Amino acid sequence: MSELNFLSGCPVTGNHINHPSGVAEPSRADQMLTDTLKQSLSLVDVKVLDHFIIAGAQTLSMAELGLI
Repeated sequence: MSELNFLSGCPVTGNHINHPSGVAEPSRADQMLTDTLKQSLSLVDVKVLDHFIIAGAQTLSMAELGLI
């Protein structure tokens, strides 16, 4: 998450996580982290738009999978 988002008053964010294993499928831990971020950031009126998983040359959007 970008510090610039907060400094500029941006009410939305996108997050990313690296999967060095090369597997782009979201783990249960990824889903739990995303849910925790969504709940926490909603307290300060920031909406999580997406959470990207980057695994080597693959990128997966949790929003496109309906997980956001």
